[in-house]
Amino acid sequence: MFIAIAGTRFSGKSTVEDYLVNRKGFTAVRLIAPNDGESILEGNIGVQSHLPNAISTLTVKANHLTINGGNKHQSFLNMSPLQSPGTPAHFDTKPRHPLCFSSPKDLLLFVTNNWKENFITCDLDRKDLVDIFVRRPFFMLLSVDAPLMDRYMRCQNFSPTNLETFVRDNDRLAYGPDSLHELRDLVNIHVINSFSSSSELCAHLDSLDLLNSEHLRPSWDSYFMTLAALASKRSNCMKRRVGAVLVRDNRVLATGYNGTPRGLVNCNEGGCTHCNGAFPSISSPIECVCLHAEENALLEAGRERIGHNAVLYCNTCPCLKCTVKIIQTGVKTVVYNLVYKMDTASAQLFKNAGVELRRYDPNTSFRLPPVNDDTRANGL
Repeated sequence: MFIAIAGTRFSGKSTVEDYLVNRKGFTAVRLIAPNDGESILEGNIGVQSHLPNAISTLTVKANHLTINGGNKHQSFLNMSPLQSPGTPAHFDTKPRHPLCFSSPKDLLLFVTNNWKENFITCDLDRKDLVDIFVRRPFFMLLSVDAPLMDRYMRCQNFSPTNLETFVRDNDRLAYGPDSLHELRDLVNIHVINSFSSSSELCAHLDSLDLLNSEHLRPSWDSYFMTLAALASKRSNCMKRRVGAVLVRDNRVLATGYNGTPRGLVNCNEGGCTHCNGAFPSISSPIECVCLHAEENALLEAGRERIGHNAVLYCNTCPCLKCTVKIIQTGVKTVVYNLVYKMDTASAQLFKNAGVELRRYDPNTSFRLPPVNDDTRANGL
């Protein structure tokens, strides 16, 4: 795994890096800062690796380097090709100091050929740099931030400055050219460091389980629940967005979302009088003509295609009407995310029919809608 930490000043990036190095056994890596007027992407500065294009494997040995730019970049690296190109290199011992590279390409080559090892850096803080690494399945971008006044007070302990200057520098970093704002869609995990001590921050990092491979490659549940959440975006029902995915042997059979049937005016265009009525009459109730997401998926697949051991993923727990249809079509497992007003009744029917019903607790790193147990449908 290769984790890059990006974030605002005095947000705790170094503390997170130290946590991963000292507690999780990561190896820190650095990019040598270029001189004025030189591009770090070109790698024409600092220490050169002198690697022929044909060589794709690197090893690390101790060789002290002195590099301009402060103690942060004082480390050592000696890269040499192995006898057989393409054979992954492994460390005999963990280096005690950061490994230093003269260009992102050299760093990419190294971490790729040592992908089973764990590396950490705070030097990939621009989109053009992150874009080079984000294609690799072992790369994670970790964002660290903290409340502005917390960061300002931390700054005062190291390099005192007035608040106006600090805010101006913060805005330049967050929203100026090559800003952190450009990285927002590439971030895998966000860490908000509002903790009063480093031990509390480390405890929070423990709870995140950063080394869990599901942060980079989602489990089947995460994968299919993400598809269900995406399907819900196609909903045209005025009451709620619901999406469903019907799966067998980890292969998608059908998807569905709630809305009016084929050929009718969409619900959000007035096609369903029930859903569009703010106060339906109790004496003469109007029936809803919208198909539910689960119904759509079941109809699309059909009983024969559903077969045995099918799993239905839906972002909302099925209502009673959908529950009986799910049971009838032979679905064996239902996985849901959001609660609904009929959860207890639906759960009892599923139990009586031998259908497994389980709640999926979404991981926010996959950008699924957050779960709020206190928010119920309330009849809507």
